[in-house]
Amino acid sequence: MTAAPSYEVRAVDGIPEVRPGDDLAKLITAAAPDLRDGDVLLVTSKIVSKAEGRIVRADSREAAIDAETVRVVARRGPLRIVENRQGLVMAAAGVDASNTAPGTVLLLPEDPDASAAAIRTGVRDTLSVDVGVVVTDTFGRPWRNGLTDVAIGSAGVRVLDDLRGAADAHGNPLSATVVATADELAAAGDLVKGKAAGLPVAVVRGLAHVLGEGASARDLVRAPADDMFRLGTSEAVREAVTQRRTVRAFTAEPVDPGAVRRAVAAAVTAPAPHHTTPWRFVLLESEASRVRLLDAMRDAWIADLRSDGKSEESIAMRVRRGDVLRAAPYLVVPCLVTDGAHHYGHARRDAAEREMFVVAMGAGVQNLLVALAGERLGSAWVSSTMFCRDVVREVLDLPSDWDPMGTVAVGHPAAAPPERPGRSPEDFVEVR
Repeated sequence: MTAAPSYEVRAVDGIPEVRPGDDLAKLITAAAPDLRDGDVLLVTSKIVSKAEGRIVRADSREAAIDAETVRVVARRGPLRIVENRQGLVMAAAGVDASNTAPGTVLLLPEDPDASAAAIRTGVRDTLSVDVGVVVTDTFGRPWRNGLTDVAIGSAGVRVLDDLRGAADAHGNPLSATVVATADELAAAGDLVKGKAAGLPVAVVRGLAHVLGEGASARDLVRAPADDMFRLGTSEAVREAVTQRRTVRAFTAEPVDPGAVRRAVAAAVTAPAPHHTTPWRFVLLESEASRVRLLDAMRDAWIADLRSDGKSEESIAMRVRRGDVLRAAPYLVVPCLVTDGAHHYGHARRDAAEREMFVVAMGAGVQNLLVALAGERLGSAWVSSTMFCRDVVREVLDLPSDWDPMGTVAVGHPAAAPPERPGRSPEDFVEVR
């Protein structure tokens, strides 16, 4: 009968206080001369940072966090989750003010994979054994309470075990199973190292099959395109609003009608006067309906321009501006309905009443555009239907009290829009 798999993990005792310039491989091998081929060393990043001189003077930890931050992921009060210079997403950029002299902080190793490789080479040179090395640090995790150690650097270890394409015990294919082996090793080591026991290194024995070449801890960091939770809640809201861009060129990829309906659901949460719901959205999902509307609008526009005395060349140039709508695989016509408006019989007050509804319509359209961006769809709001409302109502068979408020072109962006120049809020505010 085959023995059940097992392994052992133990802390390494006897490692002294580490100082800048110390050779970690020599310190570890002196404390653990019985290391064998196939063992895995789990080394706390704190001692790696100390040995590599990653101790810096800092008037405040916050200033050091600022210097190590590449991107803020989420902020809640003083707590910041950020992407740091090593590409790791973690609290406080990995800057540590514990177990270091007052007025100083510890930064993470500059290249944790290179640090792991140097320790591995040093152990091989000293003891003539081939071990794996994982540099660990303590992380919180999305969706889960508590902290655990994870791998931030690795050498000689298969950090990911890709089981996709294999089958489970029942013969079912595994389609999404990729095991974070290096993180599992790091967490196992933390059980014996502890957070305050002064035992910065652990050894795992009995798992020689996890050793392998060519992998690094960077392989554990999810690529931005695959990261569904790249931002915190408030950051995602701000990004959705500020990164919504007008897109005028689309691919031929069809638009998911369900995505548009989800955007409409967001649109109708906009504020509106008198507890009304003044928004209606006409979805032009067939090419025939889009062509019929755009042809009728074009003819009406040409007639208006000719009555203005514009030249045929000028008319042709202006009409071409509508090409963005013809190129879009999906159109939405937002319509304003004011059946809940109050009527005062007074010109100024009635004008203000309508303006309230128009503002609510604008808020609904903005919600729609932002939500479409959240669905990774590009959009462009074009005002042309507002200039020929009777034509639009007739072609689309709309009620007479529906006022078309432009057209939204929707599709998958053909290219990323250019960067938008920054604008200071101070240019747009007056404080009283």
